[in-house]
Amino acid sequence: MKILFLAICLTALAYPTFAQELYVNTEPASNMATGSLGLRVENQGFFKPSYKNRSTFEAMYGVSRHLMIHGSLYTSDYYSNSQHFEGGSVYAKYRFLSIDTVQKHFRGAVFAKLASINNPLPNQEITLEGDNSGLQSGVIFTQLLHKLALSGSASYLRAFDNRGGYNLPAWQARNAAAYTLSAGYLVLPKNYRDYKQVNMNLYVELLGKTNPSHGQSYLDVAPAVQFIFNSVCRLDFSYRTPLYNDMERNSKNMYLVRLEYNFFNL
Repeated sequence: MKILFLAICLTALAYPTFAQELYVNTEPASNMATGSLGLRVENQGFFKPSYKNRSTFEAMYGVSRHLMIHGSLYTSDYYSNSQHFEGGSVYAKYRFLSIDTVQKHFRGAVFAKLASINNPLPNQEITLEGDNSGLQSGVIFTQLLHKLALSGSASYLRAFDNRGGYNLPAWQARNAAAYTLSAGYLVLPKNYRDYKQVNMNLYVELLGKTNPSHGQSYLDVAPAVQFIFNSVCRLDFSYRTPLYNDMERNSKNMYLVRLEYNFFNL
């Protein structure tokens, strides 16, 4: 029991150091603590031309200091008049680089995501969060500098036919490149005393995607605010809007609300 209590305390003391890496729209190169479980409920949507929204139910587990895995299920009314189950995805991230010093570190990771979705294909964007069946793989690098965390990623996406085959219609992009740049800053607490203090983080994230064969691309900016309670419960708010866009998609001008709870040292 004493060992478990000490582990929890050490986890709590370390948590504010990388709290600003808990990006809202992207993943950092850092992983969850080994043996920890995170549960998320997320809702995102848009209001024009009519209100549509998607809910995501996600579980995350820290397998080791190098590996973490996610599993997600999606429901939405994007392609129907009522909410329906769309499918799911699995995600794995492996951290291959870690250069750590006091209140600073630089980390690198590779990731892969596989999705099976049963929706039609009315949009030009490839997205594995409920819209497309497909595969995504890429690399992430994250730099922590005391209260500021910077992260960037680049990845390749391959779309599959949502009906279970590989023959997509001619207008549907088969390949895409995605790229992100994120910055997070720890605003509160000003002085850390204990793990029960509320953490407040501010984020700005750039989210881009390109369909090379179709000559389409977009770049969004997504400011966000995040609150962390007792070092285990997290509440996120974000809104993304295009800086430029020439792609038909659901993801522009979209809000996001997420609640997450973490169980440590299972």
